[in-house]
This record gives sequence, structure tokens and C-alpha cells, in this order.
Amino acid sequence: MARYTQASCKKCRKHQTKLFLKGSKCYSKCILDREKAPVRGKFSGGKPRSKQSEYSVRLAEKQKARIAAGMTERPFSNLFAKASRSEGQTGEIFLRYLETRLDNVVRRLGFAMSLKFARQLVLHKHVKVNARVVNIPSFQVRPGDKVALDLRLKENTVVKAGLEETEKRSLRPSFLEFDAGTLTGKLSRWPDRAEVSYPVQEQLIVEHYSK
Repeated sequence: MARYTQASCKKCRKHQTKLFLKGSKCYSKCILDREKAPVRGKFSGGKPRSKQSEYSVRLAEKQKARIAAGMTERPFSNLFAKASRSEGQTGEIFLRYLETRLDNVVRRLGFAMSLKFARQLVLHKHVKVNARVVNIPSFQVRPGDKVALDLRLKENTVVKAGLEETEKRSLRPSFLEFDAGTLTGKLSRWPDRAEVSYPVQEQLIVEHYSK
């Protein structure tokens, strides 16, 4: 799988959008919060950007969602194709699928502040879904599913920090029920559009893949 090894903040600066790639640092030390003027200098070539074409605007929106989800192009486009075959509005269904991937549910429950660490917890078999170990980050969590973290990680420094930050900032959405004593969460229902954590305009993504 392709890996991005440069600074994560470059992606946010390029798209001028918080993609929350670095966990709690995105809330307290985000460079976009410190920059009031548009980006100039080495990150943008030192020149104002020219007017974007319709294609580039749609492509950029798709890239924002893909980067925020930590996915490569093939699984991302496959997931969109699955959403397009479902009944309802394709864009909203696609964001729902992204939001309820196991790695993202682990993040939103507060076990991890970044998607990268949430994925690491899943891959290292520290997460169970309905009492069964699942080590596939792309696993689709459905309403009624219970997601639990190994209790041996209750005193883990990073996990504790994630739970504390989530409580402090009230980041846990209402479609997730949480039991702090057992480190267990439950997806009570599908998330509404307003509860989705991806800062994108889904209609532009739909238009991109429709061309």
C-alpha cells in the first residue's frame, strides 16, 4: 500500500481545510488557525493560484475526502461505486459508509484522536466487534454493532489521552453510545449528514465520479 511520508500539515495547507490528520494537535496547534492570510511561499509555489477549472474543483474535493479517510484511490472509488448502487442519495450514503468504517468509529468513540492510531489499534487486534476480534480497518460497522477495546489498554497513555480529549471537547457524536467502564461503544443508528466528520461537499465528489 502506498504510504505518504511527508508532513501531514502540507495536505491541510494545500486544501486550506482541516483534515484532522494529527489528532489533538489539530485542535491546539493547527497552522491553519495561525494563518489569517492565504498561503504563500514554498507550499504554494510563491504565486497566487490561478482560477481552478470545474474538474480541478471536483477532483480537489474528492482528494480531501480520500486523504481524510486515509484511503488509496482504488478502495475509495470501490466504496463510492457501492454507494452509487444503494437506494437514496449517493453522496450522503457514501459519507455514511466512510463515517462507519471500523477505524473511524474507533476514532470517534475516543479510543484514538487520530485515524492513524485508530487503524493501528484495529490492525494489532485490540478491537472487537460483537465480541469477535476484527483487524480490518475498512470493516463496515452497522447499527446495533458493539465495538469494544481490549481492557488491557485502559491505562494506555495514548488511549487515556484520547478519551479525556474526547470528553473535554464533546467530540463523541450522538449516534454512538459509549460505556466508559467496559470501553465499549455501540452504533445506535446511521449518522445524519450533519454528524459526519468529513469536511467535504459530497455533491462535488458525485459529479467527479459521474464524468
